[in-house]
This record gives sequence, structure tokens and C-alpha cells, in this order.
Amino acid sequence: MRESKKQQRTAIEAVARRFSVTWEEGADPADAYITVAGKRIAVDIAALKRRGTPQGKAAKPRLRFDKVATRLMEHLQTALRETVPDGVTVALTITAPIRLASKTAASLEAKIATLLKRRRPGREEKDTICGNRVRIRLLRDESEQAPKLIGFVHNSDSDPLLLLNMTGEMLELVSGESSRRAPKLADDRWLVVTTAKGISCLEAYRYIYSQLRMTADFKKVLMVFGDGQVGMLTG
Repeated sequence: MRESKKQQRTAIEAVARRFSVTWEEGADPADAYITVAGKRIAVDIAALKRRGTPQGKAAKPRLRFDKVATRLMEHLQTALRETVPDGVTVALTITAPIRLASKTAASLEAKIATLLKRRRPGREEKDTICGNRVRIRLLRDESEQAPKLIGFVHNSDSDPLLLLNMTGEMLELVSGESSRRAPKLADDRWLVVTTAKGISCLEAYRYIYSQLRMTADFKKVLMVFGDGQVGMLTG
């Protein structure tokens, strides 16, 4: 998960420009330090592993958060809380609009239950339910705090594989960063995540991160994208 020195330098330089500050190299466990508004900030830098094909312009994830979409995901999270085994997270994508929410939820619960019986993390299934295209992937996770379900309702022109791959990347990152020691002699601690994808994926990464229960105490979490732009996940 750790980056090469060159990649780390590129990432911290992008963050330093974003906040108009200077930086200095760190020693384990911090990768670098910056000073913002008189506070010394320890910075951890981590790279997302590349999954799938490179992102194209047409692949920008366009998520939906209307009431029907939100309630569907809340229902599934509650229903699957006790049935999904520890060490597994269900990643789900479904196209909008959702017109038959109750029937869709029941069908999804049944499909996920069938997939879980096969006990093969990494396995994926796709189908059309009540007119909506669906993809389900079982992801292995090592964090006790990982959610049982991360679901997306998205426009039909979005790439569901991109969303599933991004979810897998973030789960791996959270598992690795949660085990790192907090640095001493710093006022705050930030995490900088680098990805080859473009900033058009920021909204989706924010959503994924909001669903994760990261135990490490980061005041801010930022992303440095392949096009050099910096975006905030939290803080």
C-alpha cells in the first residue's frame, strides 16, 4: 500500500500547494509534516491499488441520493446486518430510477443471500430487477468495523464496474491505514490518498469513505488525483 518516494513527494507537494505551505520529510510512522495556521500536521500518504480499466470521460460516476434511493439502501443495510458474515462486505450497484422499491428490495435480498451461500468473496453477479440493472460483488475485508453493505444508485450512463472497483480499493486502504501507529510531536494527523483516477470520481469516493468506519484518528482526509488536483474527503 505504501508509495515510492517519488510518488509520495508528488502527493505532498500537491497538498502543500493546495494550502500554500511548505513541507518536510517525515520518519516512521509519518511520511511528511506540514505546518498550517501554526499547527504541525503529521501526514500519512497511501496509494489506492489500481483496479479495472483506466477511467474515460464517459465513466464519471453519477450517483443518486433521492428519497427512494436512500430508503432502499437503508433498508438493505438493516436487513443484511445479521446475515452477511464478518470479513465480507457486499458492494451493490443499481441503476435509477427505482420505481418498485419494495419488490426491488425483496429481490435484492434474495439474490445476495444466494450469493453469500456460495462463500466466494470476489464473486460477482449481474441481473435486471424490475427494469433496473444490478451488479453485486462480494468483497473480502479485514476490518471489524467494515460495513456489511455499500450500495450505489446511479444514472444509467455511469460505469458500475468503476464503482465496484473503487469500493474494493477503499476497503483495502482502510484496513491498512487503521493499523498504523499515530505519530508523536504533532498537533493533528492527516491522511493523503493518491489515485490514478481523475477528480470526477471525488463525489463517489466521498460517499464510499462516508460508509466506512475508519478507526484511525485523521483530522482531514484528502485525495490527490492522477490529474494533479486535490479534493477533500473529510475535514
